[in-house]
Order: sequence, then structure tokens, then C-alpha cells
Amino acid sequence: MPRVTVTIENHIAYVRLTRADKMNAVDQDMIDGIIAAGEEVAASEARCVVVSGEGKAFCAGIDITGLAGMMGKEPADVLMPRTHGNGTTNQWQEVAMIWACMEIPVIAAIHGVCFGAGMQLALGADIRIAAPDTRFSVMEMKWGIVPDMGGMVLLPKLVRSDILRRLTYTAEQVAADQALSWGMITEIADDPLAAAKTLAETISGKSPSAIRAAKRLIAIAETQDAADVLNAESRLQSELIGKPHQMEVIAAQMGKRPAVFK
Repeated sequence: MPRVTVTIENHIAYVRLTRADKMNAVDQDMIDGIIAAGEEVAASEARCVVVSGEGKAFCAGIDITGLAGMMGKEPADVLMPRTHGNGTTNQWQEVAMIWACMEIPVIAAIHGVCFGAGMQLALGADIRIAAPDTRFSVMEMKWGIVPDMGGMVLLPKLVRSDILRRLTYTAEQVAADQALSWGMITEIADDPLAAAKTLAETISGKSPSAIRAAKRLIAIAETQDAADVLNAESRLQSELIGKPHQMEVIAAQMGKRPAVFK
């Protein structure tokens, strides 16, 4: 069975972790499957992505037994080569960063547990919707290591420094309501997959070019100085105004009908 499946319906890509018998723990096949799924979605005409896990959990973290291939090797020889992400990531980092760098919005629907590698995968999403009984953990310290799958790029954007340090130093498990309070997740829903689907349908009904431009603009706004952000606002806006997608939005609004994008 594949570790990850991709289904595209109505311009929404549904990416599903399918190793339910292991609570979707990440082994080498799962790493390969997640990256391949990201590449497939990026090459498709999808306008939004929903990432979820089958069975009892979103993802229980790294499957230590499944990564025995690293034993006996010099860690730096394995971890330091920049093999993915246009020379910026290794394969473990690409598991999260391929979604963070996706041109379209990504929504993670989380339930059960979201530990370690699973936490970092979820951080790669734009939006995280969790079930009320979900538990989260930056788990790596349990094994005497540090987060190394993009977590230190992504988590500091969401939580205060003291929270980041507490989570990293302790590897403690955090309930969904606490995760929401700290900014780790976006919202709590009884059925996170259904909530994610509804949100994805809303997003996919917007102008595809405007949504992609908005994601680029937000990334610039989060990392660049004011002058660069102001310039990006004007540049991206000029690329949208009067173009087919924007004209269809106006026509749909005037006609009180759903927009249809080609």
C-alpha cells in the first residue's frame, strides 16, 4: 500500500497519510511519499490542499525502527547535503517545507496525535484545524535530539520565544485548547477534515491568481522590510487588475453568480 495518496476533486487536492496501523509514523517510504505528493500537487491545477491522516492519528512522529538505515553513518554526511528545495533542504526538511513553499494554500486537518515529524509537517500548512482531543508535541528532545524538519523555520512564526523554548526543551504533550491559545493551531473543530474541506471549497472558489498572489505577498510581508512589502503590494496588484480572473470576479459579483475560472 502507498504511504500517501493524492486525490484531486473540484480543484482541491486531498493528501492523505495512509499508514494507519502505525499511526502514520514517518519512515523512509513515508518521507518519499509525502515529497512525491507535494510534487504531484504542485504540478497539478489544484487551487487548495487538505492534508490529513487515516486511522487514529494525524502522525505520531518519526518511526525510529524504520530509519535504521542511518545507523553506522556519519550524521553530517546524511543530514548536511542540500538535496531538495532548490538546494535549501534535505529530504527530512522537505517533508514540511514542500508544503510551506507551495504556491497554493495548504490546510492540515489534525486529529489524535501530532508529534515530532507530524508536528513539523502540520507546521508546513497555512492553516491547522484540530479535533478537540488532539495532542501536540515537539517530541525530538525525548530522543535527545532537536527539531530538524523545518520546525525551527516555521514554529517561531507562530508562537512566542518562551513558548517555543518550553515546547522544545520539554517535549511535553499539549492539548488542543492550549495549542490554540499559544497560536500553534488555527481553530478547533469536532470534525477537522470536514471543516478543512469546507474552508478549502471557499478558498478554491476565489480567483486562483489572486490567491497565489496573496500567498506570495504574505510571505514577503512576514520576512521583508516595509519598503519591500509596499513595493510587492503594488507589483502584485498590478499583475491582477484587469486580468481575466479579476474581470470574472467582477462579472460574477455583478451577476450575483459563482465565478467560473479558466
